[in-house]
Amino acid sequence: MPAPAGRTATPDGDGTRTDTHCPYCALQCGMTLTPAADVAPREFPANRGGLCQKGWTSASLLDSPARLTTPLVRTGGELRPASWDTALDVIAARLTELQAAHGNDAVAVFGGGGLTNEKAYLLGKFARVALGTSQIDYNGRFCMSSAAAAGLRAFGVDRGLPFPMTDLAGADVIVLVGSNPAETMPPFLQHLQGAAAAGGLVVIDPRRTPTAEQANVHLAPAPGTDLALALGVLHATVAEGLLDEAYVAERTAGFDAMWRTVARYWPEHVERITGVSAADQRALSRGLAGARSAYVLTARGAEQHATGVDTVSAWINLALAHGLPGRAGSGYGCLTGQGNGQGGREHGQKADQLPGYRKLDDPAAREHVAGVWGIAPESLPAPGRSAFELLDALGQPEGPKAMLVFGSNVVVSAPRSQRVAERLAALDFLVTADLVLSETAAMADVVLPVTQWAEEDGTMTNLEGRVLLRRKAIDPPDGVRSDLDVLAGLAERFGQPAGRFPVDAEEIFTELRAASAGGVADYSGVTYDRLRAGEALHWPVPAVDHPGTPRLFLEAFAHADGRARFVAVDHTGPAEPPDAEFPLQATTGRLLQHYQSGAQTRAVPELAEAAAEACIEVHPDTAARAGLGVGDVATVESRRGAVTGRVRCVASMRPDVVFVPFHFPGGQRANLITNPALDPTSRMPEFKVCAARLVPADAEPSATQPEAVTQQKPVTQQKPVTQQASVELQKSVTQQESGTQQASGTQQASGTQQKSVEQRETGGAS
Repeated sequence: MPAPAGRTATPDGDGTRTDTHCPYCALQCGMTLTPAADVAPREFPANRGGLCQKGWTSASLLDSPARLTTPLVRTGGELRPASWDTALDVIAARLTELQAAHGNDAVAVFGGGGLTNEKAYLLGKFARVALGTSQIDYNGRFCMSSAAAAGLRAFGVDRGLPFPMTDLAGADVIVLVGSNPAETMPPFLQHLQGAAAAGGLVVIDPRRTPTAEQANVHLAPAPGTDLALALGVLHATVAEGLLDEAYVAERTAGFDAMWRTVARYWPEHVERITGVSAADQRALSRGLAGARSAYVLTARGAEQHATGVDTVSAWINLALAHGLPGRAGSGYGCLTGQGNGQGGREHGQKADQLPGYRKLDDPAAREHVAGVWGIAPESLPAPGRSAFELLDALGQPEGPKAMLVFGSNVVVSAPRSQRVAERLAALDFLVTADLVLSETAAMADVVLPVTQWAEEDGTMTNLEGRVLLRRKAIDPPDGVRSDLDVLAGLAERFGQPAGRFPVDAEEIFTELRAASAGGVADYSGVTYDRLRAGEALHWPVPAVDHPGTPRLFLEAFAHADGRARFVAVDHTGPAEPPDAEFPLQATTGRLLQHYQSGAQTRAVPELAEAAAEACIEVHPDTAARAGLGVGDVATVESRRGAVTGRVRCVASMRPDVVFVPFHFPGGQRANLITNPALDPTSRMPEFKVCAARLVPADAEPSATQPEAVTQQKPVTQQKPVTQQASVELQKSVTQQESGTQQASGTQQASGTQQKSVEQRETGGAS
């Protein structure tokens, strides 16, 4: 994209610019930032000099009126300004009191996939050393966990792309499964142009997304049937003699056991399950077999299911059958979503992991990391609950009584979100560290204002396993501290020795290097000096003179015998199939202008104006049967709740599917309806499909009402939060600090004039 109005791509007066990276998705696009917070793209392999709309406007949040700049402590039911010492003292006192009464696991910690490697590392260390709790997980569990588990069992290691993304440019076939990069990471489309020009860009998605519009072939299986489709294509591969038999014999194991299941999924049978024709299945198999260079890439659409691990395994099986992984110019990969979705799961904020992608229940891993931390291995807690299980246990008799949340807005982003809000309200004590007053922060007892991407140094690991240095470009506002400062200040109050919790990012990274040494994700050879010098370092980097490993598996896979594993998987379908009461299937996803829960992007005026409210995408016939037309306000109901939005009729939609974006708060939360059924291995919730029905928003409640309509426990602490409400709170804080009298706390924003669907479709186009 060119520079938008109001932003300049030219250097400021003295020519000073800081090379850094975008704060949003896992591409981590290269950009520069001036002291005046002017953004410009720079030449970098991920984005090749381009930025999307979110990247161009990323600096808008740095000085946004929605920005938090003062700690807030709930007093008399209201959030009121407090000093940092007061806020940290209150936190330490309450957590100490609750742990004394209920044990160490009375306190939980919840992190985020957008935290730097240093923050993720220190957060895991803080939970297990300063708090001694096993109750820590992060929102990346809702993102990459299924692909991670599938990659580990197939290849012995999990790295989103085990090759540089620039390798994709030479492919003549690329199969995207459940991925919509045209909206989620637009600069990535540049890497697909070669395959598109060769006629080999295939998109598999129930919706005809902007990415599917650019594909040569779009296959639209019913939601929750991606696994069956992979089995059908694999069956065609074997039945038509297209199996790479030499590769299978030399580099894999487990084919025979896998084939015993696949043999039952001939393409005509799969056509009845998925709606994708047998001819298209066979054509895809032939295309992969005939390609000189081919890749299979999965994303959230394949992974966010109660069978997400098996679904990804099915697509990996197909890639192995065609001899793609571990071959130069071909392969399998997963498109990581969050900015540090890769690094965020490698260094200890996940319930079952220690730094270096080590397993917490591995005695050797515990001994190594405990040695780096200067503690006894036996003092480390056992693995705790996964993300949704942790949230669901909050305030329960055997669950945590308090929680600290860093970089996540679970009231909007977690499945069955009304239930999550109720569990947060049941806590004795809730703390958030955030940039703005998110929907989760509005429920907290203490809110800590923390620095943003441009205001601090730190490393990120992008979707290809490349470690990047995101450098400080500007100073933060007065009153704002880094998450690292917060953790160090709390650790001191918990009696930790001086220096055990550093605040300098480079010092923490040096410790992380030692903790990761010898692990799967070995960062020991990565240094800030090497990153400052511009070296491209893909982990593992086991020594300071090691060049990094941009391409994994070229010689062997990471299992002891060097072979990749076929995994036998079977199709079972969605955990909640449609029925007479809920005849449709609801699926969720993202819009171009917004990111994750929208807490940040909804505070950027240009983005909020372009996509101001939730839409409900539906086929025109489906809308008509419900008595709805374009622009009408409708309700999508499931057995768990109901979400409202404005109808957008899309002729390419499957008539049995409704789509809702998940960026919006309140009654527009898509996750009011999503199914929390969990994958047995990854513990990934089934975000991508649930049984639903569509009704006008003013319809009388149905005889069998959804749970959120009939059984909502009052959330006494929660107040409606919009961008305007956050701005009003900041005004209140400023006035109180200057001695003026003003009621504190959040205020309900007045009704906002919303743009029509037609205007939103044309506004802010990328």
